[in-house]
Amino acid sequence: MARKWQRMKGVLIGAVTLCALSGPVPGAFARDSTAPAEADAQLQGTVALAQLPHEAVNTLNLIAAGGPYPYEKDGIVFGNRERLLPAHRRGYYHEYTVPTPRSRNRGARRIVCGGPLKRTDNCYYSDDHYTSFNRIVE
Repeated sequence: MARKWQRMKGVLIGAVTLCALSGPVPGAFARDSTAPAEADAQLQGTVALAQLPHEAVNTLNLIAAGGPYPYEKDGIVFGNRERLLPAHRRGYYHEYTVPTPRSRNRGARRIVCGGPLKRTDNCYYSDDHYTSFNRIVE
């Protein structure tokens, strides 16, 4: 069991390192906020890809690649119970952890993406565990 965990840990570290070194996936992120004004009114605003912490860019690269993700809950359905994101059917949004340096748990930072898996052009960043969101734009 310990050997299996060590091997899995090595694969995850390698994948995260590869994503960090490769940089963002060109053209994979939203260029401008084109959502209806009433939907954007529920959000804090937008955040440029260049303004995100590098851990968030790494997470976006993992999303575009389809994983593997370092946390078990990454990729699960986000229910939008707070109703801060534009309304869609259940299952439209998925959440992913943005690692927080020196945190002993998943921390408060998340990326929530809407639409098909691996799609990163409709993603939102929260650094306060879903209290607020900013749409990620290139």
